[in-house]
Amino acid sequence: MDGDLTCWLCHRPIATRLQWHHPVPKSKKGRDTVPVHPICHKAIHANFSNSELRRIGEDRERLLQDGRLARFVDWVQGKPPDFHAPYRR
Repeated sequence: MDGDLTCWLCHRPIATRLQWHHPVPKSKKGRDTVPVHPICHKAIHANFSNSELRRIGEDRERLLQDGRLARFVDWVQGKPPDFHAPYRR
């Protein structure tokens, strides 16, 4: 895997665990994808519906205005690139 990839949400490097997130969901006609860690991907979808994600689009800063997601990103910042744990809602 390309060692230069960074997670769109948390900005940590991506080592081997990679998923592609549609900032605008495919079900809402989104086409573009961004690289994310699996745990970050789960955090996004645990906190936002597809309709909300469609309205927010690719505005990462707007996602982080949500306190739950901002706390998650603060917490995950110090974890290693391949860190994974179940995401709790």
